[in-house]
Amino acid sequence: MATSLIFLLFLTLSFSSSTLISAKSNTTIIESTCKTTNYYKFCVSALKSDPRSPTADTKGLAAIMVGVGMTNATSTATYLAGNLSATVNDTVLKKVLQDCSEKYALAADSLRLTIQDLDNEAYDYASMHVLAAQDYPNVCRNMFRRVKGLAYPVEIRRREASLRRICGVVSGIIDRLVE
Repeated sequence: MATSLIFLLFLTLSFSSSTLISAKSNTTIIESTCKTTNYYKFCVSALKSDPRSPTADTKGLAAIMVGVGMTNATSTATYLAGNLSATVNDTVLKKVLQDCSEKYALAADSLRLTIQDLDNEAYDYASMHVLAAQDYPNVCRNMFRRVKGLAYPVEIRRREASLRRICGVVSGIIDRLVE
């Protein structure tokens, strides 16, 4: 009986220590991967909040961040198409908001292509698609600038900055994959 208890205790301690080592090594992978980006704290926070991160390699971490970007771009496109444009009576503003919605949808499409590129280890194309996704919101901002007296809404500016930061993190991770 005592031998069984000692064996059970040894087995439990062995399993616990291997789990801790695995979690620690993954934290190290997340942190070392995020150090290659321009937004270290954001990168670490975003990756640690995703339940898939503990088992992901560097390419998997890139895919997780691409997913975060796709969510951002898609929700912004929806926000612009539905919430904002439905409440606007100004036809010029409505047209700009609809065009911006389309740009964010294209950003989401570019990020979907990035996932395919990562799967195929076509990192040059992945980089190109991430840069395209990062640039589509600039077109939206420029559309607002072209219309005299039309202010760029704070919420869209916030969402643009967020997508730019996400794409910057993805670019940094892809650069690490190429090394």
